[in-house]
Amino acid sequence: MSASSPDLSSALANARAWPFEEARRLIARLDKIKDGADKTVIFETGYGPSGLPHIGTFGEVARTSMVRHAFEMLTEGKRPTRLICFSDDMDGLRKVPTNVPNQELLHAALERPLTRVPDPFGKFESFAHPNNAMLRAFLDQFGFSYEFMSATDAYTSGRFDETLLRMLEVYDKVMDIILPTLGPERRATYSPFLPVSPTSGKVLQVPMIERDPRGARSSTSIRTAARRLKPP
Repeated sequence: MSASSPDLSSALANARAWPFEEARRLIARLDKIKDGADKTVIFETGYGPSGLPHIGTFGEVARTSMVRHAFEMLTEGKRPTRLICFSDDMDGLRKVPTNVPNQELLHAALERPLTRVPDPFGKFESFAHPNNAMLRAFLDQFGFSYEFMSATDAYTSGRFDETLLRMLEVYDKVMDIILPTLGPERRATYSPFLPVSPTSGKVLQVPMIERDPRGARSSTSIRTAARRLKPP
């Protein structure tokens, strides 16, 4: 049955499975964007490589792929799409997984970015690297169509600099949206920026007490932006 057949068109128009419902919401949202008809629609799924990939990882990518497929069916392939599998490998290691060796080695690296935590297997550059590799092999085994992206690569290359500077400029608006969704304890320390301490090497979850968007704009990099944070 071709994509343009009346029977298939009728079936798609009446499909009520949740991927089609989500795809319709996305189409309605995109239709409101001026001059956006020819732009690529990016679907993204996130993954934290603080442990071995598991069935939850599979479900995350599978669900996003289902919505992407429904979107492509409903738009008859007229809009290009991409699926990015983003690895949050700059996140701090919060706890040591029980299913890996060299527990003491990992305990000593708690709260450091995952790509700066030693590999307990002693084979890779960091703890994140074998987990990222296993994730990609896992997804390839099931034939997922995706593009892999590493947070470490994106941040250190400066790819996110412009967006980070923009976030700094609209900081108050961001906080007005996020804070009502958090509990009292997390609200007291929340910041959309998680800097890495130059002394301890740990990811700092601390409130921002001063910011300088203008100074940051004049800097050569977001990493040299003038800002002060409460010490951990």
